[in-house]
Amino acid sequence: MIKAIIFDLGGVLIDWNPRLLYRKIFNSEEQITHFLDNVCTPDWNEEQDAGRSLADGTELLVKLHPEHEDNIRAFYSRWTEMLGGEIKGTVEIFNQLKNDDRFKLYALTNWSAETFVIAEQEYPFLKQFNGVVVSGVEKTRKPHAEFYNILLNRYNLKAEETVFIDDNLRNVKAAIDLGIDGIHFTSADDLKTALQKRAIL
Repeated sequence: MIKAIIFDLGGVLIDWNPRLLYRKIFNSEEQITHFLDNVCTPDWNEEQDAGRSLADGTELLVKLHPEHEDNIRAFYSRWTEMLGGEIKGTVEIFNQLKNDDRFKLYALTNWSAETFVIAEQEYPFLKQFNGVVVSGVEKTRKPHAEFYNILLNRYNLKAEETVFIDDNLRNVKAAIDLGIDGIHFTSADDLKTALQKRAIL
């Protein structure tokens, strides 16, 4: 029996996309892709998600790519411009589940502690979870098993009684390896179908 549903946030409930910012800076999608693949890379960003300060991460990259200094500094100084709003269909599912006494809802997110406080102000529903575990606070992140176990242990959850939803397949597979039922998020409609098949919706 499922008792807890764990949501990833960025890409599932919140539209976070660096391209929203860099479309204002670069002239083409190709230039944006090159910059995000080679300068402000996902691996670099995940180090801030895992606890490295935004300042340290920024200065490290500026030293490596001085020709991109202004563009690198924009990543966090203009970070809110990467937020595209709630993913409405998923938030509707969240609200429906929130009103269902069968389940507790949790968030497990790779997110810098410094920027998460901004997101909490932007998105009031983040205060409605039964618990939120943020990688930047814990100094570890998905897909590391220890990060999932922090949530399970802190809230006395059993892996076999939980469902985990994430748009990153790597993170879903890591959850499944721990005995958690994983759903790879691709759209709100597909998520609704997956939850219906599990008799959750």
